[in-house]
Amino acid sequence: MIGKFPAKLDDKNRIFVPAKLRMELSGSFYVTLGVNCGHRCLTVYTAQDWQTLSDNYNQLPISQKGAATSLIFMNAAMCEPDKQFRFTLTQNLLDYAGIRRDVTIVGRAGQAEIWATEEFAAFEAENLTPEKLLASLEAIGL
Repeated sequence: MIGKFPAKLDDKNRIFVPAKLRMELSGSFYVTLGVNCGHRCLTVYTAQDWQTLSDNYNQLPISQKGAATSLIFMNAAMCEPDKQFRFTLTQNLLDYAGIRRDVTIVGRAGQAEIWATEEFAAFEAENLTPEKLLASLEAIGL
């Protein structure tokens, strides 16, 4: 998933799936707590990626199933877009990410993130530097 898309939360806590992400997010998908460089956001997983995450969690020894890891599953919501490609977010997810109305949905390779627009603007301003971009490219092998 790639790209950056502005969206708005409606009065029923619904967001439209951006047209360019509809292929990846067709059917059901999962939204849970997320964090990126110390900023709160929501992470969106395809059903396949969620299954992989769940399988990996289930294989952990009990000593490694900490509270923070469990919170990812406890706060997750399975979402299914309606015919107009809207999906509903739970109030606890919205509160965690500080989402009130304006959101930015961004693709992040195999996942997407949902941000409060003002929080995403702060994240982008903090990280959109030549040095950080170069370090990111080097980290992924370019």
